[in-house]
Formats: sequence, C-alpha cells, structure tokens
Amino acid sequence: MYVRDAKNREEVWLLDHIESMGLDDTAFRSRDYVVAVDEVSGQKAGFGRIRIHRTDPEEGPNEVCELTSIGVLEGWRDQGVGAHVVERLLEYAGDEGFDTVYALTGESAYLARFGFHRIDAEQLPAPLEKRHTEKRERIDPEAVPLAIEVERFRMPERLREAFKQATEQPEEEDDDESAEDFGIDPDTATYKYDTGR
Repeated sequence: MYVRDAKNREEVWLLDHIESMGLDDTAFRSRDYVVAVDEVSGQKAGFGRIRIHRTDPEEGPNEVCELTSIGVLEGWRDQGVGAHVVERLLEYAGDEGFDTVYALTGESAYLARFGFHRIDAEQLPAPLEKRHTEKRERIDPEAVPLAIEVERFRMPERLREAFKQATEQPEEEDDDESAEDFGIDPDTATYKYDTGR
C-alpha cells in the first residue's frame, strides 16, 4: 500500500466517491488530491486533498492551507489508509512552506488522533471563516475548525503497521431478507395460490 498524487484520468473516480461519501467537492481539481493504492492489486483505497486559499496580504498571511475531502472506501477502513493520506498531505503542505494546516470537519475525533486540535472559529484566517459558515450550511452541519502545526503530526504505530498489510475486507452482506424486500405485505398476504375458482 502506498500514497501517490492523483492522476487526471482519476477525476471521475474521485468525483464519484466524493459524492457517494457526501464529501466536499468545492473548487475540485484532481491535481490537489492524493490517492492510496494497493501495490498488489492496483485498487484505490482512499484519497484526500489540500486546498490553498489566497488571502489579502493586509489581512495576515498571504496563503492558508486547508486539509479537506478525506475519504476511505468501505472495505479499506480501520487499516491506516486515512492516516497515511493525512500524513502525505501534511508533508506536501510543509514542502509548500505552511507551518499550520487547518481542517473544517465534523470528524474532529478522527483528526485529533494525529495531533489536530480544536480552535475557535474567530481564530480562523479570513478565507476560512467564510468557508466554515458555507460548509456548515451546505455539507457538514457539525463542522468545527481544527488546526495542526505540521511538525506536530503523529502517526499511531498501530496504524503504521496496519497500513503495511492492508487488504480490502469483504463487505458484510445482509442475509436477513423479509417479505417487504420482495414487495409482499405480510399483513394481507395469504401465501396460498389463488386460482380464482
């Protein structure tokens, strides 16, 4: 398993999974994403992006970096895939000169495992204040602002080891079929043949 930059031809795949997971596709550009890939099967397991917001130089730092749209496919969860996507994105943010990266998400407990901490909305840089309001109204009503200093990222060792042996887990099938699944009303059905005679 490894994490690499997304390719242009993966745009449809990314958009399909972003939509099915209810993630944020605002200002979508496939080149901003990374993808976790199984090196044996070539299957894609997860993805995420950093989004850079330009600011008015008079309002503080000229650019702000946001971590967003982190998704892991169902059969690949709980194996360190998302953690490694976050790690790679923070490496890229550091390479771009960002000391602090922000996130606006309702999944704050997940990111807290890696060193993200909650901040007040008033502490957000100007472009993220508006984005936070829009995100809560449009996509994630539970979204709260988080921040991390890039060098403070920490990967739990369990997730680092799990990622090395990650394999797609089969989805659990629901074998409990009911009469309603077949369009039968159990209150009125007689379950006998009616010959009309």
